[in-house]
Amino acid sequence: MPPKPAKGEYIETDTGNKISRRSLIHGTQHIILGGKTVIQAEAVIRGDLFRLQQPEKKGDGAEGTTQSTSSSGANSIAINIGRYTYISKQAIIRPPSRLQRGVHMFYPLKMGDHVFVGERAVVEAASVGNHVHIGRDAVIGNMAIIKDFAVVLDGAVVPPMMVVPSFCVVGGAPARIVGEIGEGYGVEGAEGGLARERYKAVGR
Repeated sequence: MPPKPAKGEYIETDTGNKISRRSLIHGTQHIILGGKTVIQAEAVIRGDLFRLQQPEKKGDGAEGTTQSTSSSGANSIAINIGRYTYISKQAIIRPPSRLQRGVHMFYPLKMGDHVFVGERAVVEAASVGNHVHIGRDAVIGNMAIIKDFAVVLDGAVVPPMMVVPSFCVVGGAPARIVGEIGEGYGVEGAEGGLARERYKAVGR
């Protein structure tokens, strides 16, 4: 368990999220936190990297006329984080992107429930499932997909576009499957069921 934080270190939201005052969160209006999520000091969340909806042509026959849609809609969500997710110190969470016609287009990053992100890890995945453990100094490449109950070992480098199957352990650089998760992983009190305990230990 992490050491007890200094008094006043965390801001607690209405949904129980605990966010360090020393974290670096950009574009808060483009970030959704599901509740009971912890964001530790010096973690960087890049909600400012979001996809603007493209202007649409009007159907009235007026050539060259465009109609811009509001960037406050669903397409402007950059990062969606589920419940009981734990973002450790100096971790970086940013949306994935693709180069289209010479322009970097950003896509939403969706993280599930009970996800642990280790210190100094970098996550640029398209999606991270439920009960996923990402080790310290790990790198999740652009547009990668991490499925439910997967474990990314410390220092692993998951290449861009890689799909990590459920219940698999990956390690190395580039990462490859090195094992499987045993039955019972993710159950509260078992190896992967520490999310609630980590949350309770913060800000006591």
